[in-house]
Amino acid sequence: MADSFATRAQLDVNGKSYTYSSLAKLGERFELARLPYSMKILLENLLRHEDGGMTVGPEHIEAVATWDAKAEPDTEIAFMPARVVLQDFTGVPCVVDLAAMRDAVTRLGGSASQINPLIPSELVIDHSVQVDVFGRPDALDLNGKIEFERNAERYSFLRWGQKAFGNFKVVPPNTGIVHQVNLENLARVVMERDVDGERWAFPDTVFGTDSHTTMINGIGVLGWGVGGIEAEAAMLGQPSSMLIPQVVGFRLTGKLPEGATATDLVLTVTQMLRKHGVVGKFVEFFGEGLPHLPLADRATIANMAPEYGATCGIFPIDAEALNYLRLSGRSEHQIALVEAYAKAQGLWHDADSPHATYSATLALDLGEVKPSLAGPKRPQDRVLLQDVQVNFAENLGPLVAHRKPRTGCAVEELKAEGGAQPQAEHLAAKPKSKIRIRDQEAELGDGSVVIAAITSCTNTSNPAVMLGAGLLARNAVAKGLKAAPWVKTSLGPGSLVVTDYLKKAGVLDDLEQLGFYVVGYGCTTCIGNSGPLPDEVSKGIAENELVVASVLSGNRNFEGRVHPEVKANYLASPPLVVAYAIAGTVDIDLTRDPLGHDAAGNPVYLRDIWPSNKEIGDTIAATVGPELFAQNYADVFKGDSRWNRIESPEGESYAWDAASTYIKNPPYFDGMTMQVGSIDDIHGARVLGLFGDSITTDHISPAGNIKKDSPAGRYLQERGVQPADFNSYGSRRGNDDVMVRGTFANIRIKNLMFGGEEGGNTLYFGATPPEKLAIYDAAMRYKADGVPLVVVAGKEYGTGSSRDWAAKGTNLLGVKAVIAESFERIHRSNLVGMGVLPLQFLDGQNAASLGLDGSETFDIAGLRDGASKSVTVTATRADGTTRAFEAKVLLLTPKEVEYFRHGGLLQYVLRQLAAHKAA
Repeated sequence: MADSFATRAQLDVNGKSYTYSSLAKLGERFELARLPYSMKILLENLLRHEDGGMTVGPEHIEAVATWDAKAEPDTEIAFMPARVVLQDFTGVPCVVDLAAMRDAVTRLGGSASQINPLIPSELVIDHSVQVDVFGRPDALDLNGKIEFERNAERYSFLRWGQKAFGNFKVVPPNTGIVHQVNLENLARVVMERDVDGERWAFPDTVFGTDSHTTMINGIGVLGWGVGGIEAEAAMLGQPSSMLIPQVVGFRLTGKLPEGATATDLVLTVTQMLRKHGVVGKFVEFFGEGLPHLPLADRATIANMAPEYGATCGIFPIDAEALNYLRLSGRSEHQIALVEAYAKAQGLWHDADSPHATYSATLALDLGEVKPSLAGPKRPQDRVLLQDVQVNFAENLGPLVAHRKPRTGCAVEELKAEGGAQPQAEHLAAKPKSKIRIRDQEAELGDGSVVIAAITSCTNTSNPAVMLGAGLLARNAVAKGLKAAPWVKTSLGPGSLVVTDYLKKAGVLDDLEQLGFYVVGYGCTTCIGNSGPLPDEVSKGIAENELVVASVLSGNRNFEGRVHPEVKANYLASPPLVVAYAIAGTVDIDLTRDPLGHDAAGNPVYLRDIWPSNKEIGDTIAATVGPELFAQNYADVFKGDSRWNRIESPEGESYAWDAASTYIKNPPYFDGMTMQVGSIDDIHGARVLGLFGDSITTDHISPAGNIKKDSPAGRYLQERGVQPADFNSYGSRRGNDDVMVRGTFANIRIKNLMFGGEEGGNTLYFGATPPEKLAIYDAAMRYKADGVPLVVVAGKEYGTGSSRDWAAKGTNLLGVKAVIAESFERIHRSNLVGMGVLPLQFLDGQNAASLGLDGSETFDIAGLRDGASKSVTVTATRADGTTRAFEAKVLLLTPKEVEYFRHGGLLQYVLRQLAAHKAA
């Protein structure tokens, strides 16, 4: 370990001595006080990993120490996280890849034991539970039973991995959501590790295979979501190449007003930062408002960094962070270490802390935050509570355009009442479907709330909104209110701790009386594991093609994500989820219309049952304590009897089962040799998909239900799997044969070759006339023809969750390049890691302006083995005419070029390890 700037120092904490790389010593040469908190963490990381210039040299350290806040990022550095955290949807394919790499490295002359995590790697099983059973006392037990039956193969595989790999631990099901477990238990804030006989202290930094890993930024831990392949590389000791980022400062002042929640705050912040533009940047929160912002509120804001587009959204270490560490049961020595280290390194924040220099600064007075939701299909589309009814009416038009128009519809009525001017002048008739459910006659219409879910890591980590929901439920029950019978209600707490404090506060019973029984400890509805709607509701929706709604306390509401039958999806705080379950519709103004009526027939308004901030605060103080965390995390890796009964194979190498439809040895390393390839031009490529703006990883990567008539559904049925046992795409991410068939198969994706038609289809131009096929089927025909493929898209391609399968599936379909107007950070990186070339249209150009319709063949020339920053793309039409244009090559760093020559990041790592063994 090199130390060019002589920064090595000693820190004594309670009689224990630690070595550390001192920023104060480096500050004798450079002015570091002006650096943002997050840049200081990057700087320490470089100091500690300096290796004589092979990966980190003095020039990299100096580049960060002299950081220019206004400069466009152009300097590459290598960042090495202290640990990796995974959830099971993304974690299973990671472990599958590691198992496959053990086989591959052996074939290349290495040994299986070389493939082993070198840093702490912890997987939390939280994405597999589905809401099959709800609204009854045994929902948790029955959903857990179904979960284990569905996922026995996956869980057996993970138990093998837990035994086979060192530095790898698994948190079993029914414990909590990965980000909350990370916050409440796994995070160290300051790490300690023995290196060459010395005990080192350094900042806790983390890569996670879920984009909402950023939630840990709330307690001062720098980390962000990465693709599975980047996580695997980090686990194997490979640093991640990144450009020194810009840092946007976000100043918070004041305090939240009565009636406003952390959810309302984060939706406001998300809208502001999306408007400003922070893609690829760090965001750092500071200001006089921090002391008024509890740690849980900070975590809520940090969680949604992917929604506002930033790499991270970080808060500094301060007294509130220490309070939370103590509350969550960390040891007094750990708390002392965090405080001493933070103060020694200039990472501590208080009223006297110097102001950092930022690339840009935004400001928000917390007192101006108002009750809000976001929707109906993007998390950044905030709408005030008072405007939700009009918002729904505005968005309804395009969704019911096939219905016969008539005047006098809801939009005209809202206009007459002074509502906002809607985009659609006429809406179709608003039919009603009469159903009988729970022994009641009911009526479904457009806007009926059919799913009300308290779900997702964003909010279920926050006692203020969770206890707020419970207190609102108590007040509603006291007024005689009930949830509408057609609403599928669910409560998915972020951890066992949440259930305990809801019980301790006496409000879990009230939530249950409104149908909010605990259904499981996992992501559930937010990831699309909402389970089936009651048959009566599904039939009612289909009968009149109703546009029904969900209201969930999640962070994602993209098209087709929550439930395939639900087209309008609103993100809301847990108390508002309960309120909308009672109202039964989003076609209502909760600020002035009654939720329902009490036993005497009197109207009950939301304001009548909303708990005060003082009541919520007093309840938190009386119920949330360290003993709850201590008892629930005492044996966090042990699991229950179901987990411990699962049998799993033994041995360093995994015994693959050829009959398994869950776990399969992937083909990425088939035929691989030690010979490194080159980056060649692409000739005669066909367009697999022509897409517009905001194509998300939800559109690309398989997620949610598997349709029985889809390519994946047919594949499973051919292997004897009945539709009732399909499970979800997420649960089958360890089987590439299933996943590649579901890539680009989202029911809401629109291939512009077919205008506005929804569904994962394309035109196969190998037939005359061109044949309409499922994207997978067309891709396999092109592969048989020896024809390479490209994808053409608009702005913000690949936004959403950090789904490695969005890149893996693209690769396995035979796509060689994606040409888009702009890319989301993680997905662009994942494409590079899987050997798919990301190209960007020049500013002002896109498929429409260039006259491209997807029928052309494409030649991409001028790559020069990765040395070129731009290429010439020539599109040849059927009549022989051509259109040539320039595109930017988004291989952003020398390391990415090297990965690409190897065919991908994992192939690079394998060759490095095999060569090291051979040497």
